[in-house]
Amino acid sequence: MEATGEIFVVPFHGQGHLFPCMELCKHLSSRNFKTTLVIRSNLSSSVPSSFRHHHPLIEVAEIASTSPSSPPPPPPDMAAGPGSGDGPKGKHHDQELAEGIESFLKDKLEEPKRTRPACAVVDVMMSWSKEIFAKFGVPSVSLFTSGACSAAMEYAAWKAHAEDLKPGETRIIPGLPEDMVLTYSDLKGRPPRHNDGHGGPLGPHGPGGPKFGPPRMPDDGPHGAGHGGPPDGGPPGPGQPPPWLNEVEDSIALFINTCDDLEGPFIDQIANHVGKPVWGVGPLLPEKYWKSAGSLIHDGELRSNRQSNYTEEEIIRWLDSKPHASVIYIAFGSEVGPTLEEYAQLANALGESDTRFIWVIQPNAGHRGPPPGLFGDKPSSDAKEEGYHPHGLDGKVGDRGLVIRGWAPQLLILSHPSTGGFLSHCGWNSTVEAVGRGVPILAWPIRGDQIYNAKLVVCHLKVGYMVSTGEGQSEMVKKEDIVQGMEKLMADEEVHERALALRNEFGCGFPTSSVAALDAFADFISKSAS
Repeated sequence: MEATGEIFVVPFHGQGHLFPCMELCKHLSSRNFKTTLVIRSNLSSSVPSSFRHHHPLIEVAEIASTSPSSPPPPPPDMAAGPGSGDGPKGKHHDQELAEGIESFLKDKLEEPKRTRPACAVVDVMMSWSKEIFAKFGVPSVSLFTSGACSAAMEYAAWKAHAEDLKPGETRIIPGLPEDMVLTYSDLKGRPPRHNDGHGGPLGPHGPGGPKFGPPRMPDDGPHGAGHGGPPDGGPPGPGQPPPWLNEVEDSIALFINTCDDLEGPFIDQIANHVGKPVWGVGPLLPEKYWKSAGSLIHDGELRSNRQSNYTEEEIIRWLDSKPHASVIYIAFGSEVGPTLEEYAQLANALGESDTRFIWVIQPNAGHRGPPPGLFGDKPSSDAKEEGYHPHGLDGKVGDRGLVIRGWAPQLLILSHPSTGGFLSHCGWNSTVEAVGRGVPILAWPIRGDQIYNAKLVVCHLKVGYMVSTGEGQSEMVKKEDIVQGMEKLMADEEVHERALALRNEFGCGFPTSSVAALDAFADFISKSAS
């Protein structure tokens, strides 16, 4: 099969970035583009063999590390904006990876009769790599692996000078839904506390794309791109522009991991301000996810199966024994989560509540930084921190609860009919996985885009509740908040009906608006190359 062009896709470290990029590669290759996923070699074990053999036009380029077992560097210091170092574009955060990418491109593009690649699709957390592609005359498209709402709200807050909001005040943002008014708590968010070793996705956020046809095009020119950004992955500081503005400044277009049905107004808002095409091309979830509506999804067939104290078969048997929509699934992100004190509050809440539950506890839960192995590195054999353990909970709840330590088949659990709720940090991938399966959400955001993802779920889509409604959410989440939140979520029939109605919008599979957006992008790139 002869390709119509070549596209490089460059994800940031971590599976929350890698998996969407893998799915994007599949969509691009199906449109006859030779697509190369460019990763650090440490991430090789996270790429299943099924992906490597998915399509003849897909390749994986592994950029070698000096030390195969060494983890990649931590995310950039957001005090200077994602991707910035000593200046607006600054030094590379991973000099070794930068040199590897440059050497790889030099070897590839010096091959005889080699045509210039169509573009590179670069995760905004890897925006420094766009300079390398530019050296070889390769234009870049910025990819937001999170949704559109957060990016749009950050921009809106900056333009509306919302830094002077006081507790209890709200501000309507022109062009955005009225149910998404800005509040004091939106701007302050939850402090990073002692979970700031490796922040989650820090910049981009948002879905949406045209229902059919062309991309969202701006109504006016770009409003400039500032260089400031939030420390430790929080929202931008008072009066600061959102950090993602600088990261997309020299891109020819934007991809956002979302669709019209979820975030159309927010994609429009972004497109109206960045001065370039914006496409909602997601949610970038596995093909089997979209084709398996009404049936179970077996994660082990799609994703690297990490160590766990339960097999998929054991989890299915446990869920099969429970009534329809009676189980709340509890899981936080691999990189951030509640504090040790809040984990104890959660354990007490589960012990006292009558709610059936599955609780996934990640390695290193409650401690600083991500669990070992998250970025493809090998855990140290002398690692002593095993994370929070709810001593005595198993005996107290008996068969009412299932505590999973380590890896959990999240797609399987969310697709099981016994699952009726999801207590989540509202990372973007988890949010869309639940929404697409009609599972309402009890939102417990920790930082960054999670704050606005939770607001999208609760205020705009109206398929969930906040675990705590305290102004600013800076106080510790307590047992009473959790118990009341779980009981309210599981008993609210209207929320469940809205969640099911939203699920039905995805009944035909991958969103038609995203199919149209990817087709429009392919046409855009083909015309640009001609």
